[in-house]
Amino acid sequence: MTGLRYVYAVCRPLGAPLQAQLTGVAGAPVKQLAHHGLIAVVSEVPARDFAEEPLRAHLEDLDWLAATARAHHGVIDALTMVTTPMPLRLATVFRDDSAVRCMIQAWEDHIRRTLERLQGRVEWGVKVYLGAEPAHAAAAAAPAPKPTSGRDYLRQRRQQTRAHEDLWQQAEAFAGRLHDKLSALAEESRLHAPQSAALSGAAGHNVLNAAYLVPRARSEEFVEVVDRMRDDAAGLRVELTGPWAAYSFVGDLPGEEA
Repeated sequence: MTGLRYVYAVCRPLGAPLQAQLTGVAGAPVKQLAHHGLIAVVSEVPARDFAEEPLRAHLEDLDWLAATARAHHGVIDALTMVTTPMPLRLATVFRDDSAVRCMIQAWEDHIRRTLERLQGRVEWGVKVYLGAEPAHAAAAAAPAPKPTSGRDYLRQRRQQTRAHEDLWQQAEAFAGRLHDKLSALAEESRLHAPQSAALSGAAGHNVLNAAYLVPRARSEEFVEVVDRMRDDAAGLRVELTGPWAAYSFVGDLPGEEA
């Protein structure tokens, strides 16, 4: 290897081989770098794209960022099929093999504790959306009569505001009940900031954006609870994603960007 080192994850030695000819970011083959009984899963990437200055510029390019994220997560998904990885953040880049080994050695205790905590567990993501015009509200609402005066106009505006606030309160109450039930099945949970519709492309307003660390053995029960709770989600959309590697429950290791 002569380029920079892109690190996807750290894990214990694999008990089964990775997919044959697995490639990662920039189409580069994926390699295993062993140190102190741990494995860094890496690939070689060109400095012209991943050194500090060009990388900073690329991270402003949404198309480049999306392609890189897909490749990154593809490697993590392949690892999750054969082990419990500790995924590192997107675009974690080191100068060479020696720098990767130094990172492992400096953070070995933390890595081992994290791998032990994540062993046999997966991440599930749950989002709740309130539509701009929920179906039950749209069906029930009759066309508002044209205001006949300024006072009539203000009265209609107050009614619309109250109706909107009621919908938000109902959505937040449902999201709270759902989060409580799912947290009881999970070993850990994380409440992320609501996603902007402009950035995510998802319709509606994001009321709940949460991640749950769940033992694999309880995943079926977790999914069943989400499905049952959907029945009480009139006018709301509940999205379940996973199972994933435990991205939300790792935290960042200080990296050495080239």
